[in-house]
Amino acid sequence: MAQLRSLHDDFVILVVDNNQPQEEDESSSSPCQEISISALDISSWDLSEILCYRRVKIRAHRTRLVQESSYFHGLLSGSFSESGHDHVSIEWNLETFLNLMRCIYDCALDVTSTSFLPLFDAALYFGVERLLSKCKRWLLLLASSNDSASPMLELPDLVQMWSFGLERDVDFVPDLCGAYLAKNLMLVKSDEYFGNVPYELLMCCIRHPHLTVDSEMHLADALLVWLDANKRLFDLSETSKDNIVNLMEQVRFSLLPLWFIAERRKSYGFSTFADHSIELVTKLTKMSSKCLVDSLRDGPPTDLRVRLTQYTEKLDLSGCTQLNEAILLLSVLPETYFTNPMWRKSLKSFLKNPEDDARNQEQSSQTTLPISSFETVQEVDISKCQKLDYIVTIKCISKSFPSLRKLRAAYLLNIKVSTMLELLQNFHKLTEVDLTVDIVPIIPCQASVFYTSPGLAQTPPIISLTYGSHIFDSGQVHRSLSSITRLTLEGRSDLYDKDLRSISRSCGSLCYLNIKGCALLSDACIAYVIERCKSLHSLIVCYTSFSENSVLALCADTSVTNSLASNLQMLHMSKCEGISETSLINLITRTKKLKSLCLRDTKVSDSVLCELSGSSLEALDISNTTISSMVLTCVISKNSNLKSLKARGCKNLIQSETMFNCLSKGSGLEELEIGWGFTYFSLVSMRPAVSSLRAISVGLGASLGEDGLNLLPSACPLLESIVLYFQEISDSALTSIVTSLKNLEELALSYCFGDITLQSFKFSIPNLRKLRLERVTRWMTNEDLFVLTQSCPNLTELKLVGCLHLNSDSQPIISSGWPGMISLHLEECGRITENGVASLYGCIALEDLLLRHNGSGIQKNFLLDASLKFPMLRLVSLDMCDAKEGKFDVPEEKEVRFLSIVKISRCKSQRCSLGRELAPVHRETLVMFWNGQNFTNTLLKQRL
Repeated sequence: MAQLRSLHDDFVILVVDNNQPQEEDESSSSPCQEISISALDISSWDLSEILCYRRVKIRAHRTRLVQESSYFHGLLSGSFSESGHDHVSIEWNLETFLNLMRCIYDCALDVTSTSFLPLFDAALYFGVERLLSKCKRWLLLLASSNDSASPMLELPDLVQMWSFGLERDVDFVPDLCGAYLAKNLMLVKSDEYFGNVPYELLMCCIRHPHLTVDSEMHLADALLVWLDANKRLFDLSETSKDNIVNLMEQVRFSLLPLWFIAERRKSYGFSTFADHSIELVTKLTKMSSKCLVDSLRDGPPTDLRVRLTQYTEKLDLSGCTQLNEAILLLSVLPETYFTNPMWRKSLKSFLKNPEDDARNQEQSSQTTLPISSFETVQEVDISKCQKLDYIVTIKCISKSFPSLRKLRAAYLLNIKVSTMLELLQNFHKLTEVDLTVDIVPIIPCQASVFYTSPGLAQTPPIISLTYGSHIFDSGQVHRSLSSITRLTLEGRSDLYDKDLRSISRSCGSLCYLNIKGCALLSDACIAYVIERCKSLHSLIVCYTSFSENSVLALCADTSVTNSLASNLQMLHMSKCEGISETSLINLITRTKKLKSLCLRDTKVSDSVLCELSGSSLEALDISNTTISSMVLTCVISKNSNLKSLKARGCKNLIQSETMFNCLSKGSGLEELEIGWGFTYFSLVSMRPAVSSLRAISVGLGASLGEDGLNLLPSACPLLESIVLYFQEISDSALTSIVTSLKNLEELALSYCFGDITLQSFKFSIPNLRKLRLERVTRWMTNEDLFVLTQSCPNLTELKLVGCLHLNSDSQPIISSGWPGMISLHLEECGRITENGVASLYGCIALEDLLLRHNGSGIQKNFLLDASLKFPMLRLVSLDMCDAKEGKFDVPEEKEVRFLSIVKISRCKSQRCSLGRELAPVHRETLVMFWNGQNFTNTLLKQRL
């Protein structure tokens, strides 16, 4: 029975029973089941010890409890019978109540994702406003913080909090849960629990003004993942179907990449909207910025505005061919701008001449566009956005994203490198720039050229320079781009010596430089760049004139370090010829910190590679060289961290069992390309090292055999890519591979022998994205091709060679089965193009198309048609044998849009001694390429 308190006693005893299961502690010195503690000592309470007791009596100040808790205020100072008692029984979770008391006494208390709900529930029940405010501040901080170090909520906890807030009718909890999900959707959409997020919470999230996604595609993808979870789309009620429509209607379809729309065309929940999306994107692709602005009505054009918030860190617009500078500007203008009835006029004025805006800015802020600033954006990707006026775009980006660190603008032929870098001088925090384009398949010094069109893309006169020459130091001094440390100019055939010279003067802090395929650069110029950029540690110079002068520059001693070579971490020099063995040895002996070395297709010898003294290699590529197994074994033994080894085409790697045994002792390979000397027994001996292998390519000279292929799934369960050349294959081995390797994304069978049938491809392979079948499926019919579309529904790259039974009916099977196809190569596949190629136009997202020896029905205006019907098409390869009228028309430069490289081969027929016609023999290849500045025709003897 509770005892009556003394009128002068200001304390009350709170009796709390610990009903939680207790763990027996044999070392415990106290046999008591009860403990008495005082609020006077609350700051020194040892909760871990207190929680060991079954009953806890807390001596607390009555006045404090009454002031801080509405529950105790009513209980201890009201008309209840307990108000006169000095003992009060409390039925609550002990740990939570102890923390509640700590809060009442203003002690430090950490709210976490696991403690929030218990604390918040207790705060509501006991009416502790201090704790309610603390919980609200914690949740508000999570929902609004820009700090990447702020704690993350587990998705199940978030859903539980949201449900609790709804049940208790506490509005701010579901609101803040929706805000948190909106801010962090990019992080949580890949969570396996994401499909269990309630519809109402998801809708609250995507309608929230703080919804932050890298692109509209990521939002659409998240919704499709949610819809697909737990088979939500089967046996749905009308209400559920309406919910799906409501969700998908939140997507701004006009801002989706064409390839994504095409690929997801058959997806449940999206198929209804696919045709409309394609229509919107196609319409925008044909519309200029001025026409777009003219077509807009009053009010904010929400459907055309890219989502940007105060939390956006990355903006990914890649692949949006419909995107123009007007759409970009509409996205960075504030809502208030559209309340001005003259907004369209001012926007068109800026688009007409952005220079005027810069001049007006100094005179009157009222005449300039009020472009919003998004301080958190650090990365922008506008790759393949060919319609963008890059001068307007870069100026817009510089105003809107002042903290930008990474800019990717790949496959944009309209960008001139020198102009682009001038524009980037206003980006003071920019560290990475990527201006990659497709590499032209011609190396001037190695190609057998019949002729090159005069006056177009000619190599300019190259001043003869030797290492140490400073002739490039003269001329205009550009403002500094010293913040840039990584620069990728891969494939830039419009990059001349003077351009790279200027870049090296401006970008003095370069650490990483990729000039792969920049065929017009001289060795002397590359050497000059190396000499100026003292911080270089990564250099990619494949398919360039990198030679003696450049090697000398790398090896030269400097005042800062011994030599640049001694600090190199990455050196890729595929197909770089003309370097003497002495120079190579001099270079290799100095590269002690190398992590990645590529010597593919070079004349490197054993005497060079054996001088490699470092022990940090993680990736080594010696494909198509004369390196022996003995030297390679020596290198492997010194580099136990090797993750990637590429040695296909190395004929001297015979009797290599010692090498493979050495590999098995390493930390584990992730990528392997091998040929000569590789057998089933090699794979067995390497088994400890290949358990984490993700990609394997086995080429000529290897004899893996059926046993080896059968071993792959168990030995390498993480494989994502398998490429086999000239290997023995069978239905049983192939079936084992496709059914066991759930992560398989790429499968290539080239010139393999053995018996395989359609049976191997009747199994579902939903993750397969790339499939190459070269001369291994001669039996394939249209029916077989249809089966392939069902078993591999998500292919984006397909190459078929030698499928002799296919015909023109194969085209609609391909375009309807794989509408999201990006790369399609069909060669010697029966009569596929005998009646033209109209049915292939369903593959609207194609970027790479090869059609050779498939039937002479291709119209002469195909190149123009293709550039119009395939808005993303960059690469085309044809054969004159397939031209219906014996030739192909070459479109005007202004008509080709995105098209950058066209290869047209020509064959000549031949007859045997008996007069019978034999298979045609290749004669020449016409290569046409557009580098954004010039259009060039080159006739080569080689087949490309």
